[in-house]
Amino acid sequence: MNTVSHPLDNPAYSSLSGPHAHFAERRGRLLRYPPEVSPWLALPDQPDDEDWADIAAITGPGNTVALPGLRVPPPAGWEITFSIAGVQMIDDGVVAAPDEEAVRLGADDVPEILDLVARTQPGPFMPRTIEMGTYLGIRREGALVALAGERMRPVGHTEISAVCTDPAHRGQGLAARLVRAVAHGIRERGDVPFLHTAAQNTNAIRLYESLGFRLRKTTTFLDARVPLPDTSRVSTG
Repeated sequence: MNTVSHPLDNPAYSSLSGPHAHFAERRGRLLRYPPEVSPWLALPDQPDDEDWADIAAITGPGNTVALPGLRVPPPAGWEITFSIAGVQMIDDGVVAAPDEEAVRLGADDVPEILDLVARTQPGPFMPRTIEMGTYLGIRREGALVALAGERMRPVGHTEISAVCTDPAHRGQGLAARLVRAVAHGIRERGDVPFLHTAAQNTNAIRLYESLGFRLRKTTTFLDARVPLPDTSRVSTG
């Protein structure tokens, strides 16, 4: 049985088995978002050999999978292709407020969002990521210059993500304003805002602390490659 002590201990699994269940692609106990929505897969807290076999089956040999917050090492034969220390931060008195300049973004804005994300690298954003929740932006002279929105929705919580600002418009407090505005919408429906960032991103951590977030736990952002089939035992006849 999969037991989670808190929804944020395994946020992807809680999200895909809860508020985001309508996105979930399932195989056994494995859950994942459609790849065009998010690259993330979710495993139960204590995955077994069958769970790892299901990843291989649904993903395909030789392909790379994103396993956020994985707390056990992949089995032998799985190559870790990316690993970075991260932090999870949670609302601890954020002064949330709507922003009169923030506009809600939709499907028509995705090309501009993808361009801004490509230039600022706040984390993965796919063509349908915008369907995960509310995304707000600030425009200047018609151009999108800052962004923030909602990603995972573990039970009772909503993740703030894709926080980024065009380099030419940094230093104006746009990211802070959008985080407060997104947090306001999350609070309005009764959820608790939280977020993730890289542990080495000290500037972002200081910003989030100044807004009223506190460290909840450390985590790891990890990608691993599905092993290729073992052909050493294949008979040549």
